[in-house]
Amino acid sequence: MSALEKPTGLPLPTIRRYPLYLRAINAKIAKGELYVSSAVLARELDIDPVVARKDLAMAGEPGTPRRGYPAKELTEAINRALGWDNTTDAALVGVGSLGHALLGYHGFEEQNLRIVAAFDENTDLVGTVCHGVKVRAMDEMAKLVPRLKVKLGILTVPNLAAQNCADQLVASGVRGIWNFTAVQLSVPKDVKVQSVDLASSLAVLSHIIATDA
Repeated sequence: MSALEKPTGLPLPTIRRYPLYLRAINAKIAKGELYVSSAVLARELDIDPVVARKDLAMAGEPGTPRRGYPAKELTEAINRALGWDNTTDAALVGVGSLGHALLGYHGFEEQNLRIVAAFDENTDLVGTVCHGVKVRAMDEMAKLVPRLKVKLGILTVPNLAAQNCADQLVASGVRGIWNFTAVQLSVPKDVKVQSVDLASSLAVLSHIIATDA
C-alpha cells in the first residue's frame, strides 16, 4: 500500500484507537521528535504492542527498522484513514446545554469538523448567534442543509423529539447522524448513525468505582 493510498474497511476497534495515537504522536511532535515507534506508543497508551503495530501498519505509512515511523507523515496517514484530511461540515439540531457546549468546542478543529448551521424549535433561540453560528428555525433545514451541502447531522435534542428531528435531517440529505440522544433511531440503510450513550458510559464507570471501593 502506498503512503498516499487511503485505507478502506478498517476494523472498528482500530478506528476507535486512532484518535489516541494521534494525540500521543502530536504530543511528541510538539516536543520536536521526528520519529515514533509502535512499541513506545503501545507502552504509553497501554495497548498490546502487536495490536499497535498492526493498527499503524493499516494507516498505510511505511516505517523503518530501529527508527519507527516519521511522525508528521504518520499523523497525515491516520487522518486520511479516518477521513479527517478534508473538512467535514455539519449541522447541529438542538441548541440546549449540550448543543451549546458542542458549538463552542474547539477540539473539533483537530478532526476537521466544522459546524456550519444550528437549528432549534425554541423561538427565543432562533436568530441568536451561538459561538459564531446562527441558530435557525427548524423549517429552514430543508433548504439550508442541501444548499450548504452538509452531509453530517449532530442530534442533541430531547429524546421525545429525536426521531422527528432525525427524519428531518434525513429528508434534508444528510448521510450520517451523530446521535447524542438515548433513542435508537430508525433511518434508511444508506444513512449511518453513531450514537453516544452517555448513560451507558456513566453506568460502566460507576460500576468500576463501586467494585473497586
